[in-house]
Amino acid sequence: MSGLRVALVTRRFWPLVGGAEMVMAKLAQELRRQTVDVRIVTARWHKSWPERIVHREIPILRLPNPQMRGWGTLRYMMSLGKYLQKHQPELDVVYVSMLKHSAYMAVERLKKTSTPVVLRAEGGGETGDCRWQAEANFGMRIRSVCQQADAIVAPSQAITDELLAAGYDPAKVHFIPNGVAIPPARSKQRRFDARMALQGAQPSFSLNNEMPLAVYTGRLHPKKGLLAAVSAWPAVLQRFPDAKLLLVGEGPQETELRERIASLGLQGRVFLPGVFDDVSDLLDAADLFLLPSHEEGMSLSLLEAMAAGLPVIATDIPGNRQLVEAGRNGLLFPVDDVTALAEEIANVIHQPEAAARLGEAARAEVTEKYSLAAAATRHLELFATLREAKRRAD
Repeated sequence: MSGLRVALVTRRFWPLVGGAEMVMAKLAQELRRQTVDVRIVTARWHKSWPERIVHREIPILRLPNPQMRGWGTLRYMMSLGKYLQKHQPELDVVYVSMLKHSAYMAVERLKKTSTPVVLRAEGGGETGDCRWQAEANFGMRIRSVCQQADAIVAPSQAITDELLAAGYDPAKVHFIPNGVAIPPARSKQRRFDARMALQGAQPSFSLNNEMPLAVYTGRLHPKKGLLAAVSAWPAVLQRFPDAKLLLVGEGPQETELRERIASLGLQGRVFLPGVFDDVSDLLDAADLFLLPSHEEGMSLSLLEAMAAGLPVIATDIPGNRQLVEAGRNGLLFPVDDVTALAEEIANVIHQPEAAARLGEAARAEVTEKYSLAAAATRHLELFATLREAKRRAD
């Protein structure tokens, strides 16, 4: 399977960092490690951004994407179509993130060529691709074209079920769960070093070695349930006055979160430090990980926290239950139940030995089932099968 030439298409990419973007970034790195000729094609959201860069040894091409709504999307789609037509002979597979505009253009431009197009569905429920197709302008037209792709990757069973309910061909839908790199095992020294590194980068954190630290990483979006986490923090502080919470990421709810933090007097206790391209230091420094989402497919952030050996506290929703078995490798609480969340956080801080056992079980689970290397290999097997099928058909 080595020697495949693969273009990963994702309209959002670094320095715009969210779950879908990180999936593509990490998959690209692992594919490269497995001797794949990989490139990323994305949008140029700002004129000041260079057209071509190399990000972690992966060549990145940014296509025009004016900020004017409507015209920006059309301009990007036109540019993507031209790029794919021009470079199709040198590509064995095109892999597209999200069943939206990029997917539509890739399928339309390449469906009569020998280059297979594979789409990756992102998210589930109200914020997922299937719901977007049902509600967006031209969404149903985009769905009808996406259904003509050579294959669709679903990273969770919940997303698989949504695709089938939306009329996608079961023979084309492939369940490939997200994969993450497995970091070194946690240690007191790694925790201390990570805290010193974070404090050096942002002195306002004031992270001494005794302070309990909870971390969330991902989009700052209403569906992530972050207001519940902020609202739970005063109760946590009643038992652990030095406890701190980091909500790491960017998104449309940032202003509302800052207002809630201020209204509860949580400045200096709850922080919104922005986007981190690499969250490994954050996870090493933390004592627990929170994922209070209303909906998830299969959360990359949750997988990364579990791989790092952190005890995780997540909402009791189908996507999270795929990974977390309550009491064995993590804890679950009802959506938006602030009291239950505060109690679980306090229990984890108060019982460090039990918390460590949860983290060890979580790490073992991810190491066995959800490594990045295994995910990349499954993608390559699919890509190679589709390429050969196309060649035989020609």
